[in-house]
Amino acid sequence: MDAYGQFASVYDQLMQDMPYEDWLQFAHDSWERYGMPKTVADLGCGTGSIAIPLALSGLEVYGIDLSADMLTVARSKWDEASSQVSRARGNVTWLEQDMRDWTLAEPVDTVISFCDCVNYLTEQEDVEAAFKAAYDNLREGGLFLFDVHDPKVFLRYAEEQPFVLDEDEVAYIWTCELEESRMQIEHHLTIFAEEKSGKFERFEEMHEQRAYERSWMEAALRRAGFRAVDCYADFELEPAGEHSERLFFAAVK
Repeated sequence: MDAYGQFASVYDQLMQDMPYEDWLQFAHDSWERYGMPKTVADLGCGTGSIAIPLALSGLEVYGIDLSADMLTVARSKWDEASSQVSRARGNVTWLEQDMRDWTLAEPVDTVISFCDCVNYLTEQEDVEAAFKAAYDNLREGGLFLFDVHDPKVFLRYAEEQPFVLDEDEVAYIWTCELEESRMQIEHHLTIFAEEKSGKFERFEEMHEQRAYERSWMEAALRRAGFRAVDCYADFELEPAGEHSERLFFAAVK
C-alpha cells in the first residue's frame, strides 16, 4: 500500500465539503473564454471527483496521480458512475504518474490541476518541472489551468490551528507547523475511521505544502514556454488582488 493507502480509503469522507462544483464551474467558465477542449489531463486527480464529471460531460480525460490507492478508488467510482448512465459520452484513462514527469502518447487540449496540488511541490525546481511537463503535453494553443494557496492562507492556518472534525464515521485532529521563511507548512492529522466491525482505527497522516509568490509563479510559467499567463482568484474570472486567497492561473501554450 502506498503512502496514501489508508488516507485514500477515507479521502472522500474527509473532503465531502470541498467545492468541487466550483472548480468544475471555473473550468467551464475558462473554456468559454479560452476555447472548449475535447481532451483533458487532470494532474493530481486523486479519487476522480473532478475527472469523472468531466468525462461524463463528454470529454476524453486522463486522470493522473502518483498514488495507486487513490487511483483504485477513482476507478471504482468511475465504474459505478458510468454504469448508471445509458452510455458514457466521454471516457477516463487512469495513469499512475508523477506530475513532475508525465507523458501521454498525444498532446491534450487542456491540462488542469486543482485542489492546490501544485502546493505539494515543496521545491522550486519541482514546480518548474511540473510546468514544463504540462507545457510539453499540451497542443499548440492549449490551456494549463491550476490553483494554489496564496502565502497568506498558510499564515492563517498557523494562527487558527488546531482544527477538529467529528462525524459519525470519521474524525480527525489537525495541527499545523509553519516554516515562515520558506512559507512551507506541515499538516499533521490524527484520523479515526470506522471499520466494518464498528470499531475505529486510528492512523496518522503528515502532508507538506509550500506557497509561492504570485510573481514567481508567473515567471516560472513563462520560463516553461507559456506565451500568455493570466491570474484570477477565488473561483472567479476576475484579476487576483491583494486579498485573494486561492489563486487560479491560466497559461496558454
